[in-house]
Amino acid sequence: MGWMQTCRWVPAALLLLAAGGMTAVRAEEFAIQSFDGTGRLIFNKVSTAETYRVEWAPSPDGPWTNFSAAALALDKIVATGSGIVTCSVPMCYRVVATVTNAAPFVPSGMVLIPGGTNSGTDPDFGAYSLTVGSFYMDKFEVTKTKWDEVYTWAITNGYNFDNDLYGEGLHGQGKAPNHPVHTVNWYDTVKWCNARSQKEGRPAVYTMDGAVYKAGQSDNVVQSSAAGYRLPTDVEWEYAARGGVANRRFPWSDSDTIQHARANYYSSSSYSYDTSPTRDYHPTYATGGYPYTSPVGSFAANGYDLHDMSGNVWEWCFDWYPGYEGSLRVLRGGSWDFSAYSCRVGERNDHPGNTIYYCGFRTVLPPGQE
Repeated sequence: MGWMQTCRWVPAALLLLAAGGMTAVRAEEFAIQSFDGTGRLIFNKVSTAETYRVEWAPSPDGPWTNFSAAALALDKIVATGSGIVTCSVPMCYRVVATVTNAAPFVPSGMVLIPGGTNSGTDPDFGAYSLTVGSFYMDKFEVTKTKWDEVYTWAITNGYNFDNDLYGEGLHGQGKAPNHPVHTVNWYDTVKWCNARSQKEGRPAVYTMDGAVYKAGQSDNVVQSSAAGYRLPTDVEWEYAARGGVANRRFPWSDSDTIQHARANYYSSSSYSYDTSPTRDYHPTYATGGYPYTSPVGSFAANGYDLHDMSGNVWEWCFDWYPGYEGSLRVLRGGSWDFSAYSCRVGERNDHPGNTIYYCGFRTVLPPGQE
């Protein structure tokens, strides 16, 4: 894997890439500082690279040949952190850094959920077994700020969002920029995922009749394997919410009870596992009128560094609700307006067209999509 940049000089061209292991090297870590008309090529070093080599080709498409005379090892890197080699023949050149034993790069705002199986017995739902491949997941629920950023791009690039609270033209709301977006139905979150992908130059995941899904409310949306943003599956969401711990009722590992210190939800004495000393809506966030959402990340993360997997807003998943294929989609996690019963990691809600102020979402990416 690697990152590639193309730079052109006359009469030669240069291609730069980093390779090795499963680690991608970011653009700011590996760059050409200069390549002048005499063929003097100067590039910066990569902190995790062990060796470098220069390759040449008659065109940017190759074929590439090792320019052995220009092979560089770490001891040939000068004190300024740069490597220098002279490439005087008019050709295309590229510098290849071999990178090993470096931590994998994780997309901004996301965490890597390791693949595997979480099996156990939930206190309320009984035996379960969740098996997933690795994937990246948003640490936080999508905020109003992030929603607006993508939405603004989307509506000028062929997207049409149908969500409209009470006919007032409200397409995705939020109590504050750092609060989760709410009043978004399943259809619009799927379209938003496509728009986020395309805005960042990634392939769109969701299609309808073979075309990128951009408008309307269709229950025939297909989720492809394209390497773009998408909603988590029902199993992925629960696996991630459990945070690598088995047999628990909630996302945390040390208790099967819930309190306002752990989540933003509606506390009630009706449930023995709701032991919060404060009742009803969360006293810190029940201000300023509905909704009583909280800033994302206001509560401690679970074992996978995910926040608000219980409470704040319900989160859309891609799957049909069990037993209701063709009409209802899964919601997970509970919300500020729902009780501890809904905040359990094994609990589901449903309704694809729901536009109420307690529904939001977070996105995932397949591994290796740096």
